[in-house]
Amino acid sequence: MEVIKLNKKAAEKAVEFINNGGVVIFPTDTVYGFLAAATNKKAVNKIYKIKRRPKTKPLSIFVKDLKTAKELAEINDKQIKILKSKWPGKYTFVLKEKNKNKTIALRIPKYKSVNDLLKKINKPLVQTSVNISGQDTLIKIADIKAQFSKQKILLVDGGDLKKSKPSKIVDLTENKIKFLRK
Repeated sequence: MEVIKLNKKAAEKAVEFINNGGVVIFPTDTVYGFLAAATNKKAVNKIYKIKRRPKTKPLSIFVKDLKTAKELAEINDKQIKILKSKWPGKYTFVLKEKNKNKTIALRIPKYKSVNDLLKKINKPLVQTSVNISGQDTLIKIADIKAQFSKQKILLVDGGDLKKSKPSKIVDLTENKIKFLRK
């Protein structure tokens, strides 16, 4: 594990790490998150392995803006209004993936450091909370280091976070809005 402090250079280092197929632990507007390039299958698989998460549980994706979301998902006018009212923010929306018969979960976070990272890297990032699947989310740097110190990952240390809930997950694939996690 490589550790750097959250500062202006952190996003550049994280971009380099992610572009080389790495996994980064980064503070977000909710909790610390594992991040990797959504298009890099090896990096995505690393997150599943590190987290011990079943592959049957999909990961959500951070996008930098609504335009990027529209490139990945089928989004109608009604959905755009909902997305614009909640993004950026602590809402992950499940939508129909573009040109595929499956769903995709997207979010635009409301946290300057992550938004800067998304703009610099200019690609969607798969993301999930920092923890072993099924266990409590880690918000203290000492706990993250203790749990994942043997992993080949980059930890961007933004200090201990306040106890926070993960993002709300809202399914917009049907006519009726359905909360999957409140």
